[in-house]
Amino acid sequence: MAVGISKIVSALEPSATLAMAAKARELKAAGKTVYDFSVGEPDFTTPAHICEAAQKAMAAGHTHYTASGGIQELRVAIAKQYQATHGLEYSPQQVVVSNGAKHSLHNAFTVLCDPGDEVIIPAPYWVSYAELVKLTGAKPVIVPTEEKNDFKLTPAQLRAAITPKTKILLLCSPSNPTGSMYSPDDLGALADVVLEKNLVVMSDEIYERLIYGDNKFASFAAVRPGLAERTITINGVSKAYAMTGWRIGWTLAPLNVSKAMDSLQSQETSNPCSVSQYAALAALEGPQQCVSDMLAQFAKRREYVRERIAALPDVTCPNMGGAFYAFFNIQKHLGRKYGGVQVDNSAQWCLELLAQQGVATVMGSAFGAEGYARLSFATDMKTLEKGFAGIEAFLKS
Repeated sequence: MAVGISKIVSALEPSATLAMAAKARELKAAGKTVYDFSVGEPDFTTPAHICEAAQKAMAAGHTHYTASGGIQELRVAIAKQYQATHGLEYSPQQVVVSNGAKHSLHNAFTVLCDPGDEVIIPAPYWVSYAELVKLTGAKPVIVPTEEKNDFKLTPAQLRAAITPKTKILLLCSPSNPTGSMYSPDDLGALADVVLEKNLVVMSDEIYERLIYGDNKFASFAAVRPGLAERTITINGVSKAYAMTGWRIGWTLAPLNVSKAMDSLQSQETSNPCSVSQYAALAALEGPQQCVSDMLAQFAKRREYVRERIAALPDVTCPNMGGAFYAFFNIQKHLGRKYGGVQVDNSAQWCLELLAQQGVATVMGSAFGAEGYARLSFATDMKTLEKGFAGIEAFLKS
């Protein structure tokens, strides 16, 4: 007799980004050259002073359990950073450090949502958002946004999506997968609706440090008085400091919410990795030139990607104000054959691009936006050059 899997887990969709990355690794292992644009992971190594802090922490014996919500020094450092950067006052007890920002999102959804609650998620959206909501028994309410508006949710769209069951609005700026970002005025307009309708907001700000040109970042909790009392801010060290594998994220939230997340985490994982916490502390309190240096490289790659996409026939792409993604429109290239293979949707397009040209991207349907593909430019220029040559050849095939 087969062991049965719960209905709630059986209904989950696997991560498309990780699935495409696994397929790319499989082809590489088989000897095929692959240009991998699938995973949103900086290609830089973690800065040396951060690694040294981890080594010192191990040598000092910091290899045991910590407080479930994180070491006090790190929670203090995070609270200080938000006060200095955004003028937001948080006590260390309002900070909960978790095993990556994805875990922080899980904690927040779990302590806030009951079955039947609704969570508004603008699409395109990161692949894990809707699935994390479903795990709580709540319902993700997907609101499609438009490319002509840089895929940003409008106040009118937000109002139209609100029902008596709506509890949370989820925002991500800069966005994964589009790279678009909300200006302070954009956020203020949404905040007015949030305050009027008494909503809770979860603001994923993991790409806060990766901003290009004249774009201005604003933390949602800071754009209107009273928002901090109803906002859960998600952040971490993965993207800005090239620390994806260290698995450190955090939330800043009202005290009762933070206490609930701390309690939940104490039962689920005990605490985040002790050594990683000391590394994250060094990241926040140490020299920041490493962030500027990586951002400068991302900015060069962004300009290159913008130029190459603009040169592709019948392909469009919204402005990438932050993060390291291009979300490009391939609708005019569907419904045709590539190398004799019929391609009718974004999943087929991305799979054939990988099979025929060795270029790994992620289908827009995984992000709630059929007819698009996501490309991560968190890779070196040589890979970008060869990968775009493959895309051009594919479109002509």
